[in-house]
Amino acid sequence: MEIIEDYAQFTTITALNWKPILRDKNHKDIIINSLRYLAENKRIYLYAFVIMDNHFHVIWHMRPPHTLPMIKRDFLKFTAQHLKRNLQINQPEFLKEFEVNHADRKYQIWQRDSLSIPVFSPAIFDQKINYIHQNPVKAGLVDVPWNYYYSSGSFYFRGKSDFDFLTHHEGE
Repeated sequence: MEIIEDYAQFTTITALNWKPILRDKNHKDIIINSLRYLAENKRIYLYAFVIMDNHFHVIWHMRPPHTLPMIKRDFLKFTAQHLKRNLQINQPEFLKEFEVNHADRKYQIWQRDSLSIPVFSPAIFDQKINYIHQNPVKAGLVDVPWNYYYSSGSFYFRGKSDFDFLTHHEGE
């Protein structure tokens, strides 16, 4: 399937075999800092996100000349390297769970072929943002979306957030 890049993309990234690598706050911060870098360096617009223990969702729009395959490749490689390094130092036993028998690598952090869906209408935007913000509620982590720190929930529901690199999808 060809992905049309004129639209924002709803992307889901999953840890290998759904391992809870993102349970660690420091690991969530690696994702946050990487997203911040992409937004601040004008490679993407970041509209919404949530980071769960074993996966995360983003709605992002690539800024020319950057393309979705380029951004995903670099983002996944960079975050995987940093997560692996952190595990080597702090949780070497857990790192063993990410060992793979591939010719090109010893470890694999992310599942291959992450899902990206074009967000080509305001209704789909709203549906995907709602899905993202309800993730921690459905998981029983919080009662309301804006109380989950590692998400854009507070940005959308309260108009404030520690994540100043977000762009409101309605341009506000």
